[in-house]
Amino acid sequence: MTGEWEQPAPGVVRRRLPGWDETVGAVRGAEGVLVVDTGASLRDGAALRLEVRERFGLPVTHVALTHPHFDHVFGTAAFAGAEVYGAVGTADLFPRAAEELRADAVRHGMDPERAAQAADVLLAPRHQVSGELTLDLGGGRRVMLANVGPGHTGHDLAVLVPGDPEVVFCGDLVEESGAPQAGPDAHPAHWPAALDRLLALGGEDAVYVPGHGALVDAAFVRRQRDALARRHR
Repeated sequence: MTGEWEQPAPGVVRRRLPGWDETVGAVRGAEGVLVVDTGASLRDGAALRLEVRERFGLPVTHVALTHPHFDHVFGTAAFAGAEVYGAVGTADLFPRAAEELRADAVRHGMDPERAAQAADVLLAPRHQVSGELTLDLGGGRRVMLANVGPGHTGHDLAVLVPGDPEVVFCGDLVEESGAPQAGPDAHPAHWPAALDRLLALGGEDAVYVPGHGALVDAAFVRRQRDALARRHR
């Protein structure tokens, strides 16, 4: 893995992975670490698990998947033993979508063998979030998972980390390095409302972590929300 870890708030880190520029993140508690998204391959997931353990000296106990696209979920099987969370519906979707995700990864340039390996062991979330769910990572560290979609996909999960500042992991509902991508599983008419929910979660002073690109603020999210509303009206 390459790219530097950034720390938008104490005990909260993220990095942009090479290849597809997807974001992965980690939140430290007293008893374990929550990882947000797992990269595009088993190799990415294994490297991420090792780096998080070395950085924090704690095991990864929880994984939150922001949405079911290969570059954000194909590393999940490397986190055996962790509790995996996704938006409601993902547990049923993953077994059906494995072949489609493999094909999509190959279309985007992934080695076919690596894509097939990841698809074969694709790990569906055990815990499905409908509405909001708070996780206790110990030591007073609580993290909220919020089902804010549909938007970028039919299963968009945001991760809110309270603190000073608050940090919101947005998945691909927000992209800074390019225009938000609306694939065949997107819900364009509902996307602006999903961003309204993100803004309500984090507020004006939060740091927003996009699925691709640099950290942004509430004003950026609001501009992207308005652009999507114009684009898809």
